[in-house]
Amino acid sequence: MPLFARTGQRSHNGPLVYRQSVLTRLTHWTWAVCLFFLLPSGLQIFNAHPTLYIGNESGFVYDNAVFRISAVDTVDGPRGRTLLFGHAFDTTGVLGMSGPAQQPRYRAFPSAVTIPSYHDLATGRVVHFFFAWLLVVTLLAWLIGSLANGHIRRDVLPTRKDLLNLPGDVVDHLRLRIHHGQGYNVLQKLAYAGVFFILFPLIVLTGLAMSPGMNAAMPWLLDLFGGRQTARTLHFLAMSLLVLFFIAHIVMVLVAGLSNELRSMITGWYRTSAEDKGARP
Repeated sequence: MPLFARTGQRSHNGPLVYRQSVLTRLTHWTWAVCLFFLLPSGLQIFNAHPTLYIGNESGFVYDNAVFRISAVDTVDGPRGRTLLFGHAFDTTGVLGMSGPAQQPRYRAFPSAVTIPSYHDLATGRVVHFFFAWLLVVTLLAWLIGSLANGHIRRDVLPTRKDLLNLPGDVVDHLRLRIHHGQGYNVLQKLAYAGVFFILFPLIVLTGLAMSPGMNAAMPWLLDLFGGRQTARTLHFLAMSLLVLFFIAHIVMVLVAGLSNELRSMITGWYRTSAEDKGARP
């Protein structure tokens, strides 16, 4: 999955190299489909109780909510309000209350970003769980295959030499100076390692911790995350970070060259910069 490039803005007419294996391409697009359905179906589930807590307990008599989306009555009429760590924000038209002024809809997240678009918790849960398990299976397949073919060691885990190049890579990316090489650079490796070994496992484990069936089979999950409500909050946080990663991913694909990046993830072949020797770092 191309995300960041490396050094300066150089000529983009070097040789074609085989950069992405079949396994990488198949899992990449499977994850993309899974996340496309997981996010809006997850927001459908969240809308059933749009409040996040820290701790084992939750409800009206507890004051441990860290995030809440709701509609409130004001002197100017109903308004959408989002509460974050005790700070209230008017989010009318986006969160809590959306739609036309004549027929407002009082939902945490608007229908445009949920699956289904109407309120249907049962269907949202079915869609969410199906793609959640597909994501887990794909992750396991990627992990086993990438350990076997050396992809993790070669392309995901940063080396000491990679880390020494980190300051220069950060500066080059801030300047949008793009280099098209065969191997991943340190920012790519750090981003992918964070997603594969922190965010994905956190999302999967916190999702399991919210399941009563899994609580019976693996009660240690609740202890690990400090209760079901804290697991739900961490699940939402991990999802939010994945959305930020996705936005950065799309932006950098566009900056690096859409056609070249898409060819790499469809056929495996990638056009490098003219001065690139084709060797992996």
